[in-house]
Parts: sequence; structure tokens; C-alpha cells
Amino acid sequence: QVQLVESGGDLVQPGGSLRLSCAASGSSVSGKAIAWYRQAPGKQRAFVAIITSAGGTNYAPSVKGRFTISRDNAKNTVHLQMNSLKPEDTAVYYCNTISQEYRWGQGTQVTVSS
Repeated sequence: QVQLVESGGDLVQPGGSLRLSCAASGSSVSGKAIAWYRQAPGKQRAFVAIITSAGGTNYAPSVKGRFTISRDNAKNTVHLQMNSLKPEDTAVYYCNTISQEYRWGQGTQVTVSS
């Protein structure tokens, strides 16, 4: 069974950058489209970005042009590079397939604040 572990979250000032990682273990996810989601306090979990097995990408309008999703199949890992961070990006970030077939990890907290 695939386990997902998110990491890289931190407290950062507006305009700053962070790089999140989603490490999968138990089985290769190289053939899966993997997405990042985020959940802000008091809100539902929302889609952020997705990368297909072929490397195609798509983004939520609120992050397009600021975030970049990538994958390293050799390390069974998906990354999310986040630039020009805004306070509204504050959330717990998770990864999963688009069908959310794996158990959710604990997520990684991103806080954007001065």
C-alpha cells in the first residue's frame, strides 16, 4: 500500500518561496497522476496542481504562474515549488492522486505571514 509523506512547509513572509515534497513509499507512483491539495482553516480541501505520468501539468487559477509542480520518478517524489507566496496561500498542503485513492498523509503546514 502506498504511503505519502509531505514535507517542506514553513513560516515564510509574503513574497517568499518554499519547495514542498511528496514522497511515496510502498509502490511506485510513476504511472500515476499526482496532485497537490491544500486545506485552509475552516475551509474544505482544495485542488492546487497536478502532474500526469507523462509530465503534463495543470494548476488552480489562484496559483497559476506562481507555483510549479514537478516529479522525480527515480525518487518516487513529487515537488511543488511555490513562489511569490501570499497570506491566502496559508494552509496545510497534501498530495494524492486525483481520485484520492491513497490514504491521506499528515500534510505539511505552510504559513505566509509578516
